Amino acid sequence: MDELKNKILKTGTTIVGIVCKDGVVIASDRQVTAGNIVMSKKERKAFQVNDYLVMAGTGIAADIQRVPKILSAELKLKELRSHSRPSVKDAASLLGHLSYSGIRQPSMIPQQAGFLLAGYNEDGTTELYSIEPAGSVTKVEDYDANFGSGMPFVLGFLERNYKKDITLKEGIELAKEAIKSSTQRDVGSGYGIDIYTISKDGIKKVFEKEFKESLD
Repeated sequence: MDELKNKILKTGTTIVGIVCKDGVVIASDRQVTAGNIVMSKKERKAFQVNDYLVMAGTGIAADIQRVPKILSAELKLKELRSHSRPSVKDAASLLGHLSYSGIRQPSMIPQQAGFLLAGYNEDGTTELYSIEPAGSVTKVEDYDANFGSGMPFVLGFLERNYKKDITLKEGIELAKEAIKSSTQRDVGSGYGIDIYTISKDGIKKVFEKEFKESLD
């Protein structure tokens, strides 16, 4: 497990999820690295999965792109079979299963990606889950950054600045500053910010910005 975490940390990413009293905020940077080379400056790592879910990924880019497509398809099949929409918890459990299977099936290159998953249920409640690379699922009650290289900077910042029952508006600003704190210090993160909110009113992309030198 320690070896896996080290590999994830070397891939270079900052993602963050923040629980607010009226919803959830998910944010990410845009830089993709391979070792000490910047491969892309415009990669979206946070994205809408379906009508009620948003996720952000850290780790191998191919896995981050592949897994949401599988998750979306599996959730649709589950809905058709059961005649009811899967809950956010159901989706997180399924994502955990996909991660668990991906890391343990015989393969030259096992799946190496961690995820934050947020959504709203049919009763209007919102939830945030963290799915670590080996498949364990944790419900997040305040904030999390999974195992991206920017995690230490984000968690340190949020430890000092997060307050219980913050609003979505406050959460958006907190997410911006958390990503900025990471990109200023983590060589594996940078070049932009994407932010989504998830509430009983639905999913909204509330902020996107590309930057190179100035973070103002």
